[in-house]
Amino acid sequence: MANYRSGFVTLLGRPNVGKSTLINKLIGEKITITSPIAQTTRNKLKGILTTDNGQIIFVDTPGVHKPHHRLGEILVKNAKSAINGVDMVIFVIDSSEEPGRGDEYILNFLISNKTEFIVALNKWDLVNKEFRNLRLDQYRRFFGINRNFQIVSASQGEGCSELVDMALNFLPEGPKLYGEETICDQPLDNLLSDLVREQVLKNTREEVPHSVAVKIEKMEEMKRKNGKVFTAILATIIVERSTQKGILIGKKGSMLKMIGQSARANMSKLIDCPVHLELFVKVIPNWRKKESRLIEFGYEEDF
Repeated sequence: MANYRSGFVTLLGRPNVGKSTLINKLIGEKITITSPIAQTTRNKLKGILTTDNGQIIFVDTPGVHKPHHRLGEILVKNAKSAINGVDMVIFVIDSSEEPGRGDEYILNFLISNKTEFIVALNKWDLVNKEFRNLRLDQYRRFFGINRNFQIVSASQGEGCSELVDMALNFLPEGPKLYGEETICDQPLDNLLSDLVREQVLKNTREEVPHSVAVKIEKMEEMKRKNGKVFTAILATIIVERSTQKGILIGKKGSMLKMIGQSARANMSKLIDCPVHLELFVKVIPNWRKKESRLIEFGYEEDF
């Protein structure tokens, strides 16, 4: 197809700037979990957007932050490695805040690596209208007046189509790299485990922070007596302390039941099939510091 463009675009930014919400909005489907808690995203995830003019493979990354354990080190290293081999980067900013040291660190990293990037000023809907010109000036001074900016609100959808058009202009001419129906390249187990972890974060907030991992132990298609097909899923939620296990289970199992109900509903939408979900909670002390456990739960360095 003449003038058709395709390529890879990495979304990079500090934790909790809205990268996952933005990628879901751009793709038009929920392919990555979101949470008001920083460092929700743990795996580099490719979301594929196919339009009449081109195909963009968006790479969602963990937020770049100062790591405090081995898991954190892996997340940051993988986020940084996500700029290798891509055609350009979208530097996602929380525009409801002034430019900070974390933004400066990422900016210097991109410049030192001579990476082509544009800036998405996300959460623009949270900036008071009377301060918008001031905030825009702050970021223009921070990045340089000639930098390509796009104002967006991932939650509202504002500016998203313009961001796609801007990104396409940076991509080379070429054919589709994935089939039109493909929207994500992550293994199904990863997506399902993230849906459970998302509900843990949303329902427990700071009581059970990022010491949570989820492992899909078993997934099997089954039939009920009436012949209707459903998918049975067995998952284990891993925490580091017995007190966290107690919080996750809740009084008479109430919290675990709530987590399971919400996760099951999202799983059913994802695989388009009724789901029977069983959840168990297991304590593995300091698993985030243990290389063997990190590998077991799917957190490895990209090389």
